[in-house]
Amino acid sequence: MAHSEDDHEYRIKEGDHIVLKRGDVYKAVQIQRKKKVIFEKQWILLDNVVGHLYSTTFEISSGGSLQPKEDKETQSSTDVKVTGTDNRHIVDDGKSQKLTRDDIETMKEQGLTDKEIIKQLIDNSSTFSNKTGYAQDKYIKKKKKKYENTVTVLKPTCRIIAMMYHGREPGKICHLRYDTLAQMLTLANIHAGSKVLVFDTCAGLVLGAIMERMGGYGSVIQMYPGGGPVRAGMECFGFPAHFHDMLHEFPICHVNALLAGKLDTSAKDPTEGEKQVKVAAEEEQNQPEAEQQEGIPQEENMEINTGDDVGQDPEKLEKEKRQEAKAQERKEKLEEKRRKLAAAAALLEGRNADGLVIASQFHPSSLLLGLLKFLAPSRPFVVYSQYKETLIECYTKLKEQGGTVNLMITDTWLRHYQVLPDRTHPLLLMSGGGGYLLSGTTVAFDRSKPAASPLAEEPAPKRQKVKDSES
Repeated sequence: MAHSEDDHEYRIKEGDHIVLKRGDVYKAVQIQRKKKVIFEKQWILLDNVVGHLYSTTFEISSGGSLQPKEDKETQSSTDVKVTGTDNRHIVDDGKSQKLTRDDIETMKEQGLTDKEIIKQLIDNSSTFSNKTGYAQDKYIKKKKKKYENTVTVLKPTCRIIAMMYHGREPGKICHLRYDTLAQMLTLANIHAGSKVLVFDTCAGLVLGAIMERMGGYGSVIQMYPGGGPVRAGMECFGFPAHFHDMLHEFPICHVNALLAGKLDTSAKDPTEGEKQVKVAAEEEQNQPEAEQQEGIPQEENMEINTGDDVGQDPEKLEKEKRQEAKAQERKEKLEEKRRKLAAAAALLEGRNADGLVIASQFHPSSLLLGLLKFLAPSRPFVVYSQYKETLIECYTKLKEQGGTVNLMITDTWLRHYQVLPDRTHPLLLMSGGGGYLLSGTTVAFDRSKPAASPLAEEPAPKRQKVKDSES
């Protein structure tokens, strides 16, 4: 079947980053030929999903291969006409189901489908017919979720990746909820063609969300702590190559030097020379030990080395070549790191960034006060924290320092509802909180003029005139 050119971008291709979904569980993977991935304690082979549209549901067959699920009426196999009037006499004592776990595992080994297993569970339940129609639907839905052997392939988006992290590993993203992330993008005015500063210790999720909204146009400068940036969440999006051209990186430890004008981007990394000295010292220590293990006296070895190079040990030559290749690779990596540092510093020196986003597990006070200096006047900034006390401290310092207006600390409350006929109600389980946001706008601030005293700003009180009473 020939595919139209319009839906080409909506079809799954080899090498794409996808998200597997079953129920409320998500997992981000990359499609590779003949490579199995584990999802919900099952091995899955993703070769057959190539060429299908995103959001297609697949059935997991024997061997872990995926086959597109046929759209059929599945409710007819489990429809039950006999229902009870209420559930007051039903006791959940665990004795209503006659089938044991071993019986269910045996049915799975025999190759029974999920529909057949659910029907067997219904037939062997002594209380199912006494339940109300709503309770029966809830029971069937619960068993489908447990025994249905299907998986849906989704295209990675900001909302899906945020839900995946928040559902499975919320600590990695500082418990950042997807509705709070959406507010961050809105308050920071993220759009194509802008220059944005990002300090993100949420596994790169905030960075990926910003890059997705900018669409590959503009500049993103990631400020990172430690030896290198963390971008696991950003890589889950599977951005094309031209998206990475807009991404720059700058270590947070060099911010003060850049602000003072003392940053030398052409200087070598001081730790690199120490590493090379240590490597050379270790090689000199290991060389006599290797000679002793081979049983060759040191004097004879010296005589052999002083002779023709033709008789050199080939293993030694191979070792030297590997060492030279590693040294060359280290040199190239150092040069690439220096080049990226110079490019990011050139963008920051203008101090004309269009926005600042901070989402970090560290205390944001010093980060915010330092990075605000790179923003142009009348530009927004947003700081996320899991705790409001840290943002209150930032709020107080910004008020004392000046240069910002429209400061606000906000939090969001999100609640899911079940919307079904005659039984619409809030879900019992919900997220307690989505964190707190501090937002504001920078303004031009003339630091040369001394601040006036608060007493001088207040006008002098006027004396009330008292009319002389007529005698």
